[in-house]
Amino acid sequence: MDEPLTEEMLNELLDSPDPDSFLRTHDVNTRELSDYLQELLNTHGLVRKDVIHAANINETYGYELFTGRKTKPNRDKILQLAFAMGLSLRETDRLLTAGGASRLYCKDRRDAIIIFCLDRHASLADVNDALYQRNERTLSLP
Repeated sequence: MDEPLTEEMLNELLDSPDPDSFLRTHDVNTRELSDYLQELLNTHGLVRKDVIHAANINETYGYELFTGRKTKPNRDKILQLAFAMGLSLRETDRLLTAGGASRLYCKDRRDAIIIFCLDRHASLADVNDALYQRNERTLSLP
């Protein structure tokens, strides 16, 4: 899952003689949420059922996300999956983008707490505790 950094791709685009030459060398189509979820399962050696359970997401809803029947989940559901899968910040932002949600933003108080917890490989319970202790909306109910 070695993708070039956005800044690197931007520099390549700006250095290209025209957009077509850039587009011929890079796949910039939007990735489907279900495809990226499957890629993450494979990369991290995870089992879908276990991730859905760890994310504290309804089983039917979770399977709809993984199979592509549900394509626009709310942002917190995507974040729950990210913590359940133990994703990095970069993987989490890519997952949010694939799900049609905004990326994490460190100038947002709640997002800053979430980013900190992702960086520390916190569990879903730990991030919910961190958010609750700071009077921020938790990602999921226990």
